[in-house]
Amino acid sequence: MAARQLNRAQIFELFSRLAEANPAPRTELDYGNDYQLLVAVVLSAQATDVGVNKATRALFEKVKTPAQMVALGEEALKAHIKTIGLFNTKAKNVIALSEALIANHGGEVPRDREALTALPGVGRKTANVVMNTAFGEETFAVDTHIFRVGNRTGLAPGKTVLAVEQGLEKRVPKPFRRDAHHWLILHGRYICKARRPECWRCPINDICLYKDKTLHP
Repeated sequence: MAARQLNRAQIFELFSRLAEANPAPRTELDYGNDYQLLVAVVLSAQATDVGVNKATRALFEKVKTPAQMVALGEEALKAHIKTIGLFNTKAKNVIALSEALIANHGGEVPRDREALTALPGVGRKTANVVMNTAFGEETFAVDTHIFRVGNRTGLAPGKTVLAVEQGLEKRVPKPFRRDAHHWLILHGRYICKARRPECWRCPINDICLYKDKTLHP
C-alpha cells in the first residue's frame, strides 16, 4: 500500500505556517565565508551543530582559506576537532579537499554539485547544503530530521534519503523552495523529534498525517 501523502493545498499551507513562524531561517552552523561553511558541513556529519561550532570557534579565527588549512596541517587540525566524532577521517578529508580546491578551483568553493561531490569527504547531502546556504540554490539536503519529517507528515514519504529528496524536489511549491530545507530541519530538530514529537505545540499538527500524535506534554 502506498504511503499517504499531503495534497498540494496542504503542502502550501504547511510551508506558509513554517514561514510565518520563522521568516528568515538559516543554518545553525557558524561560519564566516563559503569555505568555512563547506568545512563546517563536512565536520557536522554524525555530529551536532552545537558540537561543531564549539570545535570550529578557535579554528575559524586562524583558518579562513584552503591555503591556511593546508598550512595548518592535519595534526594541528585534529587537535582542534578532536571533540567531534570521526575526527581522524574528517581531518584527512578537510586537508585533502582544501588541496583540491587550490589545485582545481583557484581556492574557491564551486557552485556545481558535481564539482562539490568530487571533493574528498563531500557527499550529495553536504553538496546540497553548501549550494543552498552559500549560493541560494533550490536544493533539498535530506538529513535524519528531514527524512523523518518528510515521512511522518506525508509531505514526501520515501524509503531512502534520495526518494525523500526527489519527493521534495517535485512537491515543494515555488515560493518556499529556497528555504524549505532549513524549515524542515529546524522543525525536526526542535518539534518533530525522533523519540517523542511535540505535537501539542506543532504549528502544522492539523495538516500532518502522522497517526501516533502526542497531544500532551
